[in-house]
Amino acid sequence: MKEIIKKYVWLLAVNLFISAFTFGGGYIVVPMVRRFFVVKKQHFTEEDLINMAAVAQSTPGAIAINLSSLAGYKVAGIGGAFVSCIAALIPPLVILTFISAFYKIFFSNTIVTAALKGMQAGVAALMVDLIADMCSIILKEKSFFLSAMIPLSFIANFVLGINVALILLFCCFLCILQVFLKKRERK
Repeated sequence: MKEIIKKYVWLLAVNLFISAFTFGGGYIVVPMVRRFFVVKKQHFTEEDLINMAAVAQSTPGAIAINLSSLAGYKVAGIGGAFVSCIAALIPPLVILTFISAFYKIFFSNTIVTAALKGMQAGVAALMVDLIADMCSIILKEKSFFLSAMIPLSFIANFVLGINVALILLFCCFLCILQVFLKKRERK
């Protein structure tokens, strides 16, 4: 019983910290979850994290909340998911309540504006780190198909201006088709 309470307290503290200090959306949470859950505590593997991030992205709701809940579930079951979800909700709720109460003061302040611009740079750096990690995992698979998908997706969006949702749907379709064809070859 003491061990599970320790896990709940750890999940509460870690998810409060992650939620309070990650600005920029759900994808920024992934490197933080990696640092605490994979690198420091080894609660699950990098592959587990990538799978959980994919599930968190594809389910309704905020990616950060979904990923926190999945990580909590992996560590301590349903109770861990509940604790992690609540812990991930508290900081944004408190911060947004405070900001909305003093909206005019915050957005007319040059220091706050400069801090928000600085946070944008930090978010960009974290996203580049996440993309580099995800690409290295894909390249380790040694699949020409998956490796080619990385630059082609970039070109489709950045150069050709194709909507990201369409690119994701097309890539999902191609991956499903590849799995289907591989299963068919084995028979």
